[in-house]
Amino acid sequence: MAGTSGSASSNPSPAPKILLAKPGLISTGKFNRGGGNGGADEDSTALRSRLPSVGSLNLLSESWDFQIDRFLPFLTDNTDFTVVGVIGPPGVGKSTILNEIYCYDSSSPGMLPPFGVQSEETRSTAKHLTVGIEPRISSERIILLDTQPVYSPSVLAEMIRPDGSSTVSVISGESLSAELAHEMMTIQLGVLLASICHIVIVASEGVHDSSMWRLMSTVDLLKHGIPDPSSVTLSTVSFDKENINKPLESGDEYVASPIFVHTRLRDRDITPCNFVQMKKVLSRCFRGTSFVRSKGQDATKDGRSSGMAFEASSNSDIDLKLFLIPSEGKDDSSKPQYESYVSALWKLRDQVLSMNAPSFTRTVSERDWLKNSAKIWELVKNSPIISEYCRTLQSAGLYRK
Repeated sequence: MAGTSGSASSNPSPAPKILLAKPGLISTGKFNRGGGNGGADEDSTALRSRLPSVGSLNLLSESWDFQIDRFLPFLTDNTDFTVVGVIGPPGVGKSTILNEIYCYDSSSPGMLPPFGVQSEETRSTAKHLTVGIEPRISSERIILLDTQPVYSPSVLAEMIRPDGSSTVSVISGESLSAELAHEMMTIQLGVLLASICHIVIVASEGVHDSSMWRLMSTVDLLKHGIPDPSSVTLSTVSFDKENINKPLESGDEYVASPIFVHTRLRDRDITPCNFVQMKKVLSRCFRGTSFVRSKGQDATKDGRSSGMAFEASSNSDIDLKLFLIPSEGKDDSSKPQYESYVSALWKLRDQVLSMNAPSFTRTVSERDWLKNSAKIWELVKNSPIISEYCRTLQSAGLYRK
């Protein structure tokens, strides 16, 4: 997997079998999928005894602070792991996509999904389920990071004071309006995922929403100077006037590999022609950014191309992954012309699981990855580049002071 960086993985300590649901919701059943013998029961009992008794494993608290104590017991000294994050607006299916990558089988009785999905009641009240970053880890050592929705009215409503200021301290030492703080939270979340993940799924709704494309372009602009979790500079790196413009050590300028996913599409939007046109626009939008890799550099393990089984014929070497997911049909009355909802999710899952994602600069264990991610979060919150961008938005009059 992508956690290693050239050297073979060390002999890991016995890994927790599986993390299927929040600890507060785990029943007395087995942690491992598909049952098992009595030894598996004993392993699960031993694991439960050392897990924290909490209702959430949240890495980012409501006060926007990074906390590792809840999730750390689930991680080991294994160095062969992959980190997959997702970012997107409300209701685009972020949790559903991660559940699919986790290979969750909803038909199994009594099994809870790793990530909660919105119910009709939640949608009707316009509330969000995920706060901050909610992590899970599979038995295959895939760390999945579900994030709170960006550009979310419910998130904004929870952080705004009567005078319009923010209840959350987003930029260290800065007092911001709730609207500006909400915008900066979105950018910080994107920069963090691009720094600590191997793969970032960028989810949008429909074919005309380009807000997530603009967000990732901004992330690429502001991520300068943020190392990856394996960097030896994490123990000494700091931002000040003397080293703000100094480049990191060779190889430390790391960025995760993005997969752009558009969900809830109508059948007429998922045509080969539309896919090719969107792929061309996507390539033009991110040409020259650090997200772009050559086709040979980032090919899948089995040589397959990405995206709804349609080939985008182009002379460009830009190879950005794009997937179009149709709306989930409520019944079988109308057969999809090009691709079914289930089939599209399966192809997206196969792409993620077979993808040669970029490796961190050096070999790092799961536990050290989490500890160093907390340090990276402090760098993101104190980044002078992000702070200057925030002041530029404020002085431009786009947000109230």
